[in-house]
Amino acid sequence: MPELPEVEVVRRGLERWVSGRTIDTVEVLHPRAVRRHVAGGADFAARLAGHRVGEARRRGKYLWLPLSDDLSVLAHLGMSGQLLVQPQDAPDEKHLRIRIRFTDAASVPDAGAAAPGVAPADDLPSDTVDTELRFVDQRTFGGLSLHPTVPGDPDGLPDVIAHIARDPLDAAFDDAAFHEALRRRRTTIKRALLDQSLISGVGNIYADEALWRSRLHYDRPTATLTRPRTAELLGHVREVMSAALAVGGTSFDSLYVNVNGESGYFERSLDAYGREDEPCRRCTTPIRRRPWMNRSSYYCPKCQRVPRIR
Repeated sequence: MPELPEVEVVRRGLERWVSGRTIDTVEVLHPRAVRRHVAGGADFAARLAGHRVGEARRRGKYLWLPLSDDLSVLAHLGMSGQLLVQPQDAPDEKHLRIRIRFTDAASVPDAGAAAPGVAPADDLPSDTVDTELRFVDQRTFGGLSLHPTVPGDPDGLPDVIAHIARDPLDAAFDDAAFHEALRRRRTTIKRALLDQSLISGVGNIYADEALWRSRLHYDRPTATLTRPRTAELLGHVREVMSAALAVGGTSFDSLYVNVNGESGYFERSLDAYGREDEPCRRCTTPIRRRPWMNRSSYYCPKCQRVPRIR
């Protein structure tokens, strides 16, 4: 599943090529792509037409496009969902599920202002400014849906994700409150990092990476963390996510791409995740993999000692 850096890369691409444009027509090409919109595909398409798209937003792994009338289009990428900006005359992708066309062409952004993971304007042919937004999803676990926003929320947060906590790259994230919440929970640290009501945007990959950097075992009880230890962990979570974001995220296969269809390459810098039996970069002990909650946890048995049971 894509995590915060991968979703943020897509958000930056949407802000660059979609925000500020007005929706003309919407084609729903597969019903599962709008299954979270209970009124169905025809209603979804009709209600989007004529709306101007606001600044693309994100909270943790969740991405949305604010519209007028206190509505937002929420994108759930699932395991293989892609939001691609394509020329209108480009051939359809095999797994194209939704097409959104606009009444206006995209304004070509300043080529020097491209954010990490977003192709500069001069990387695209000059005749591709008249673009459309496509939702492509091979496995059809993702989709788009329309939701009212939380009343008074400045970001236009869709009401269905009002329970999602802020993420550690959010300036409003409260480190002290996070530590206190950890101390109150009867759980272990990796479970807490993946609890989107405590901290959003962290998934299996970046949890393992931050825990390796912090020398913490994934089964360490949260009640044993001191305030300095929590601060250190949060620092490493932010470091690893920022480093991944700078290179376009982590792409283990061709399904994780930005809006221009390009893969990230942070997987080349991973210290723990996916490195079973490879030497730890600190102590050379082979990295181990253990089954964990229908996933896998990767850790160094020497640097990340199994916690003692009291």
